[in-house]
Amino acid sequence: MDFDEKIKTHLLSVWLEEKKLFAKSKECMFFVTDKGLYFVSKTEAKSQWWKSTVQRQIVRLIKDPENTILTHDGYGEKNLTTDLENEKNPRYAMSDVIEVGTEEKTWGTILFLKLRDGEKERKFHLSIVKDWVTYPAKAPMSFLRVNWTPVVQYIKSRVES
Repeated sequence: MDFDEKIKTHLLSVWLEEKKLFAKSKECMFFVTDKGLYFVSKTEAKSQWWKSTVQRQIVRLIKDPENTILTHDGYGEKNLTTDLENEKNPRYAMSDVIEVGTEEKTWGTILFLKLRDGEKERKFHLSIVKDWVTYPAKAPMSFLRVNWTPVVQYIKSRVES
C-alpha cells in the first residue's frame, strides 16, 4: 500500500469465493482504496473490535442497504498497511481489474470481480454475511441484500482514469 493511498470502502464479514474448481471460500475484510483492492483474512485487529464493528455494520446495512461505501472507526490506513505485510492477504492494483459487476441472487447480492493475477485471470464472488454457523466449521448462514452499485461505479471510475 502506498503512503498516500486512502481507504474508500472497508467492508467486514465478507464471504470471498474464488470461482474455480476446488477453491476454498473464506471470510475476509474487503477494501477498496483509490489505488487498489485488498482481501484481508489475516488481521492484527483485536477480536473485540471485530465483533462490535461487524454488528454495527450489519445494522447499518439493514437500515441503509444502498450505502456500501463505508469505513469503520478504529481501523485506518496504518492498520491496513500492517495487515498487508502478511503475504496471505491478496492485493490487486486498479489496473488489474478486468471486469466488475453485481448480481442478484435469491439469497442475497454478490459483487463479482475478474482480476488479473500475473498471467492468470481470477474470478471472485463477494457477499456480505449476516449470520454465521460455527459448527462443525465456520460458514455463512444468511447473507445481506445490499446495493453494490456504488462500489462498482467507484472501481470502474478508477480503472478508466
